[in-house]
Amino acid sequence: MTGTTLPPETLAALSALAGDRPLVVFDLETTGADRLTDRIVEIAAIRFGPGGAVDVWESRVNPGVKIPREATRVHGISDADVAGAPSFPEIADRILEFFGDADLAGYNVRSFDVPVLLREFALANLVFPIESRRVVDMQTIYFRKEPRDLSAAVRFFAGREHAGAHAALADVIASAEVLAGQLRRYPDLPRDVAQLHEISRPPEGRYADPDKRFLWRDGEIVFAFSEHRGKTLSEVAEKHPGFLDWMLTKGFSEESKQIARDARKGVFPRKA
Repeated sequence: MTGTTLPPETLAALSALAGDRPLVVFDLETTGADRLTDRIVEIAAIRFGPGGAVDVWESRVNPGVKIPREATRVHGISDADVAGAPSFPEIADRILEFFGDADLAGYNVRSFDVPVLLREFALANLVFPIESRRVVDMQTIYFRKEPRDLSAAVRFFAGREHAGAHAALADVIASAEVLAGQLRRYPDLPRDVAQLHEISRPPEGRYADPDKRFLWRDGEIVFAFSEHRGKTLSEVAEKHPGFLDWMLTKGFSEESKQIARDARKGVFPRKA
């Protein structure tokens, strides 16, 4: 597939970066947010070559596992959407050909998309060479140029410098100013704490506890760490109850411990 709808100035800027080697900007949609266990359901890439050549490639992918409803709510791709799509091994050679020896770019690709892609190739018994490639991560650049700490928030929402950073009371005052500034700046924000609480939660389909030890998947809690990563809470409670006992002796948050404590009693949270 060739051609894009990118603005001319974007095409010019990205083509200029591909002076000595092509640059592939890519993105993956997956069955979840765990780079160690989740699978690809869609891949899209734009290849910028020397001389202004541009190629586009995209494909849905049948992951061979059920797509959790939490993931579908994020990217809109359901089991039915990938029922007739190729598996990753079936298109792996085409992906290798399209990427070639290109450098890579994308948003948050270093910590997620690249590891997921490498894992998919490994599961297909193929090697995706990464050592010689340069990787440009737009999220890293964004956060480096636009810090996301409290001082930056005070500068943006309160219009002043946060001179007393990391002094507790000064930070409290600054945080209050930031919240007031957000309410002024975003008229669509709720004006009551209950609704603000709801939009302050992690995105749907993500973590069930502040320690990020448990994930919601199809309305059921699964482990997000340890050798039990990807297993349901009920499965671990039945087959490895000692692991839950171990959690209760460690420095996990009270919320995480309560999940483990309830599981030992046979109580498993469900999300509709």
